[in-house]
Amino acid sequence: MLKIFVMYPAANLYLTPDLNIAEVVLDNPRIILLLEHFNIYVPLHEKTIREISIENNLNFDLFLTFANLYNGISYTSPVQFSFDEVQSIINFLKKSHTYYTEEMYPDIRNNIKQMFEVNNYEEMALIDKFFKEYFKEVTVHLNYEDNVAFPYMKNLHEHLVKGAPITEPVTYSVKEYKEHHDDIEEKLNDLKNILVKYLPPKNDQKLRRRLFFNLSELENDLNIHAIIEDMILIPLVEQMEQYLKNLSE
Repeated sequence: MLKIFVMYPAANLYLTPDLNIAEVVLDNPRIILLLEHFNIYVPLHEKTIREISIENNLNFDLFLTFANLYNGISYTSPVQFSFDEVQSIINFLKKSHTYYTEEMYPDIRNNIKQMFEVNNYEEMALIDKFFKEYFKEVTVHLNYEDNVAFPYMKNLHEHLVKGAPITEPVTYSVKEYKEHHDDIEEKLNDLKNILVKYLPPKNDQKLRRRLFFNLSELENDLNIHAIIEDMILIPLVEQMEQYLKNLSE
């Protein structure tokens, strides 16, 4: 089951268009990650959520929906986005891929390495082995999205913009993507359980806390990532497929 973890007291508050985006970031630091995934960086000055989305040529409803996900609001009332938002969604997801592979995973590997230096229990070796294997699985998943699923979706959108049916043989569909879509975020909970419940202490509390926080932050972002794909992107692509199918009939 998809879930969102909340670590800041101001989260779980529904964000509205005229809120000052800098104040929102100060209340919930996780929002700065949302902004970076949209290629928006500080300083934010006194701009509102509406102003920051317009200034960056983002669909306001899309930006606000994503911002509320990062603020702990469940996606229960689907917004009807246009096909033109597919590219923005893909760009956001690809940016998050870079964050996972170039920041979070190296940081966590370094956390584990540091813990291993002071805690050489058998359980610590299992954590190291588990995360290495997990990272390989995640890399396969992200590469599949970047090299197969996302190019397919972009191609659909290009045909749709041209109003041209797809004439070449179709050997792929978003249904295959849905079947391939593993819950890569759930396995992180196993690591957190080992840290909190089972790993014997060995003067590693600070290192353990840093690792636990990093795993929790990564798990949260991966959950939001999955919600965006499963509940927003995939339904949009299914609609595009049906629209183009109708054009060819």
